[in-house]
Amino acid sequence: MEKLVSSQVNNQSVPESYVFPPEKRPGDVAVPTCNTIPVIDLGGSDQDEVIQQILKASEEFGFFQLVNHGVSVHDMMRVAKEFFEMPVMDRIKLYSEDRSQIVRVFTSIDYCNEDVHCWRDNLRHPCHPVEKFMHLWPEKPSRYRHVAGTYSVEVRGLALRILELISKGLGLERDYFSNELSSMQVMSINHYPKCPDPTLTLGLPKHYDPNVITLLLQGEVSGLHVFQDGEWMAVEALPNAFVVNLGYQMEVISNGQLKSVEHCAVTKSTAARTTVVTFIYPDMDNIMEPAPTLVNVQSPPLY
Repeated sequence: MEKLVSSQVNNQSVPESYVFPPEKRPGDVAVPTCNTIPVIDLGGSDQDEVIQQILKASEEFGFFQLVNHGVSVHDMMRVAKEFFEMPVMDRIKLYSEDRSQIVRVFTSIDYCNEDVHCWRDNLRHPCHPVEKFMHLWPEKPSRYRHVAGTYSVEVRGLALRILELISKGLGLERDYFSNELSSMQVMSINHYPKCPDPTLTLGLPKHYDPNVITLLLQGEVSGLHVFQDGEWMAVEALPNAFVVNLGYQMEVISNGQLKSVEHCAVTKSTAARTTVVTFIYPDMDNIMEPAPTLVNVQSPPLY
């Protein structure tokens, strides 16, 4: 129980095991809000224009925000917060440091094998197909399985729609990503409790997502930083929007035309932050390589 960072919320200082080395901690440097990351209206009537906006954002930023996406997000965010507001003893039933456990609650990234811990608790489980995994999901809150099941189906439909638009923009077959390249779907709910000193620790260190595409429901509290044009910038928390992040496998498939971008999560002293992340992965036995039609004499394979 003591390993859950949310059980330490009454601490007046950051425990030593959560203090990052000076060269890796955020410090007290002000990070500007990035006003240039595109906000794309998926409800726009001109599909060709939407495709071009997505492609341009994916080429230049590797990130974009999506509004008018058609997914009901309020219940999912509410039940995610309810899960981490439950008594610790209810959550600890799912706690495991065994990374092979497909449904688990844990703290940081790899608690037993890391030098410094991240200021986050996490609930992670597979969610496609829903009927295969739902019975393994948390039993509390009582509506979690129903809400997360509905949300998982809706957000998967959105992810496949985005991938279809990217396929069209790249000149690939419309359903290029609809089979083996998107067969796995994982939900990761991050909870970053209030932190006594956000200058000393991180919610997640800088990293690239390794998968095909990520859809982040950031909620109303910002905390996502992306590395753009040589500096770190904060991504504004837009109400009801998804932050779409291209994973490194998408960079490979597009032969470098689209890019994956380094990012991290910071903590807050004024508010806890809960995010709902959906990762879309290929089958584990897939060989990742550039799409054959994107490779030619002028564009040799980069991977």
